[in-house]
Formats: sequence, C-alpha cells, structure tokens
Amino acid sequence: MWPVEFTGLSSMASTAYEDTKLIQTLQSGDLSALGILYRRYGEGVYRLALRILGNAHEAEDLTQEVFLTFYRTTTYDVSRGSILVFLLTMTRSRAINRLKQVRSRQQLLERWQRNQSPHLPNPPMANAALKELSHYVSEALQELPEGQRQVLEMAYYDGLTQAEITEQLNLPLGTVKTRSRRGLLKLRQLLKDWVE
Repeated sequence: MWPVEFTGLSSMASTAYEDTKLIQTLQSGDLSALGILYRRYGEGVYRLALRILGNAHEAEDLTQEVFLTFYRTTTYDVSRGSILVFLLTMTRSRAINRLKQVRSRQQLLERWQRNQSPHLPNPPMANAALKELSHYVSEALQELPEGQRQVLEMAYYDGLTQAEITEQLNLPLGTVKTRSRRGLLKLRQLLKDWVE
C-alpha cells in the first residue's frame, strides 16, 4: 500500500515540477509549452465549460479563450496552487460571465420586443427619424471621453450591469457610476435638440 501512495505523490510532485518548467518556457516565448499545457489540461477545462454553458461550441470557444488568456497573463503564481486549479477557476469565472451576458442580452431584447407594436409597422417617416437619431447618437458617443463611452457602450450595447462592468474593467464601482452619469449628462447636452 505505501509504495503505491508514494508513487502517486512522486508523480504529482513530478507533474508540478514539469508544470513549473513549462511556465518558465512559456514566459520565455516558447509556444510549444502552451501546446503541452493544452494537451495536459484542455480536456478538464473543456468539460467544466461544457457543464456550465451547456453548449459544445461555446465550451470549445471558452477553452481556447482560457488558454490564450493564460498565455498572455502574468498573474499565475506557482506557489498559490496547481495550474489546473488556476485554469479551472478562470474557466468557471468566464463561463458565468458569458451566461450573464447572454441573459442580459435576452432581457434587453425582450424589453425591446414588448415596446414594439406587433400590429402597426413603422411608417417610412418614423423609420427615417429613427435612423437619423441613431446616427446622431453614434456621433455623440464618439465625442465622449474614452472611459465614459466605454462604460455606456458596455451598459447599453452589451447589456452589462454596473457590477459586471466593474469586474470586466477592474475599476471601482464608484468610478463606473461616475463615468456613466457624466457620460449620460454629456450625451443629453449633445443631443438636446432630440431630447427636448
């Protein structure tokens, strides 16, 4: 019984040592190390993504995204745990974010559909006015400072909440709220002919 357990521990230590060497190789720019890590841990990442997302295509996309992010990031610290745990934590977080984005988009679409009259088509003049307004809003957005524009686009085009924007941009919630408020005030000023 002891030799088997000792062999298992030795194998785990060997894998951890190999992983450390692979990380060093990867950080030196050798992409072959990423391929080895992908072969070693890709299936586990894919299975978790599939379990959370429930869609094979989305799980494949997320698996590739996780490994590319891992390659580009320098946040992994060997002393804090195994690569597998790090990759699975990243997978779980990103899968949950994807589900929230899908849910937000669905809610936005449902709200929009509820506000549309199914029996009355938009007359040509109304369509022209909407198209013109859309053009002015796009131009006005381009005049906003980058931070304000980014927050507003994430909120209104991507359907993200302020908490989700905070997480994605790695900014304090107060900063996101301030940028959103200032951006909306500036938009209102830029579009005063349409708003009033």
